[in-house]
Amino acid sequence: MNFITNQLDFLSKYLPSYLRGALTTIELSIVGVILGLTLGIILALMKLSKSKFLNIISGAYIEIVRGTPMLVQIMIVYFGLKQIIPDNLSLLKEPMLLCALSISLNSAAYVAEIIRSGINSVDKGQMEAARSLGLNHKLAMKKVIMPQAIKNILPALVNEFITLIKESSITYTVGVAELMYAGKSISSGIYESTRPFVYAAIIYFIMTFSLSQAMGVLERRLAND
Repeated sequence: MNFITNQLDFLSKYLPSYLRGALTTIELSIVGVILGLTLGIILALMKLSKSKFLNIISGAYIEIVRGTPMLVQIMIVYFGLKQIIPDNLSLLKEPMLLCALSISLNSAAYVAEIIRSGINSVDKGQMEAARSLGLNHKLAMKKVIMPQAIKNILPALVNEFITLIKESSITYTVGVAELMYAGKSISSGIYESTRPFVYAAIIYFIMTFSLSQAMGVLERRLAND
């Protein structure tokens, strides 16, 4: 009974801090997915284009980002841009903004490969049929190929979102007050090394499990369409 009371007291005191951290984590992940999706589409189209130069640029970016840890990328973007951005633009030096940019650049490489595989999964006859109807290549991609590709890769994109929720925890190293930062702060404040992180892990699990379940519902609905 004392154990339960102790846990309830702990939650009543620190739950707001966890929730604020979780909200920041979700915000980082959403920005990462949106900007990552935008850049990822561009990279995927560059890699699929007939231009060898665009192929090389896109391929090099994807390989470099996928071949290096996100933590290293965050450190490079965070400290690198802080040195370049003028002091009168201090708003652009905010840790939240710089980390969101880092996460977006990282996500773009993975999203690009997801989208490329999604486009390749669409039957080539679809493009030929669209062209035979008078659509140019750009319009055929926009109106015919991409809608089918997005439907095929939606589960993979949601998995990328889930991955970003978990990997965004490393942004606490540069002072972003996300969920991991909240757990670390609580741990330092009460001199406990386990319980604060256990509750942080539970909240991470709730977020990712809820998203996975929602994805399952969406997949079933799309399958019935």
